[in-house]
Amino acid sequence: MTLLEQPGQQSAVWPPEAHGPRRDPAPLLPDPEPFRLLGTAAEAQLAAKDGETLLDLYRRLVLGRRYNQQATALTKQGRLAVYPSSTGQEACEIAAALALRPTDWLFPSYRDTLAVVSRGVDPVEALTLLRGNAHSGYDPHAWRTAPLSTPLATQAPHAVGLAHAARLRGDDVVSLAMVGDGGTSEGDFHEALNFAGVLNAPVVFLVQNNGYAISVPLAKQSAAPTIAHKAVGYGIQGRLVDGNDAAAVHAVLTEAVAHARAGHGPVLVEAITYRLDAHTNADDAGRYRTPEEVEHWRERDPLPLLERSLRAHGLLDDATAARFTEEAEEFAARMRAMFHVEPELDPLSLFAHVYAEPTPQLREQAAQLRAEIEAEAGA
Repeated sequence: MTLLEQPGQQSAVWPPEAHGPRRDPAPLLPDPEPFRLLGTAAEAQLAAKDGETLLDLYRRLVLGRRYNQQATALTKQGRLAVYPSSTGQEACEIAAALALRPTDWLFPSYRDTLAVVSRGVDPVEALTLLRGNAHSGYDPHAWRTAPLSTPLATQAPHAVGLAHAARLRGDDVVSLAMVGDGGTSEGDFHEALNFAGVLNAPVVFLVQNNGYAISVPLAKQSAAPTIAHKAVGYGIQGRLVDGNDAAAVHAVLTEAVAHARAGHGPVLVEAITYRLDAHTNADDAGRYRTPEEVEHWRERDPLPLLERSLRAHGLLDDATAARFTEEAEEFAARMRAMFHVEPELDPLSLFAHVYAEPTPQLREQAAQLRAEIEAEAGA
């Protein structure tokens, strides 16, 4: 006899008062298939209605692709210590930045420097952490962008806390936390979803599911139908979107942010995408994925996918495409020039902004470093 065949037991009337009202899970369930716009019946209507938005997305994709290429080259030149490329994931990065108001907050992970740059942060400042020069190269308060998070998913609870605090103060603020599929295996991710649901916090979680946590495939991390289905367990809405369809990601995230801002609760968005490059410059992706797999996903590259759509609807011509390419090349040239300037570093700044009040251990370590610097200067 299976568990389902065993006779059931009589239970008390549901729900007991202490447990609160029972919620219908149906409205929280994600899309049965990843939501798409490009290549669907809605594409022509979208092109006619929001052609300028689509063209702006394409321009930013061209710029973002060139940014990834230049950052990768800077790593090979020793100008960056490490670079986790978002090549192939640019649609998610750019849509995340565009979905927010300047007064909203972005909580990025270490792979999300393109999203940070798309918020307006200078590339050198956005890449300072990966250069090894400081904890963060930009002022989080000025840009409403939290420092890049290297530990997985630790930024997710922070996003919930900030959004909840902002609402208590009466501020019209939404926070958006970006997490990779590997980050969803961390406790911080689940704690964040739980508290977001309980507090009904105005926060959006964007999971960029690129299939791997470094070399570990998603199938070895989760047995759930999708990551988006995890939302239901925390009483929040789940959405599933094609992360390589820039128009679809932009539409879903814009709707999710509006949903959260209106007080309807948090949203977990899973974007199905793929990183075409290795995990970082220190990774050999050929050890865990085949060239055939990469080529399969290269055919779903978000940049040519959107370009084909724009050209088909007469929204993009050769002259405009060339202008965007030239703009991206000028951007890359400025990056190179800025990174060739050696920064002036203060080693003691390593101890700043770790705690509001430095611990005895930090003070001791800072004093030791100061003594070493002074001794070296006097030698």
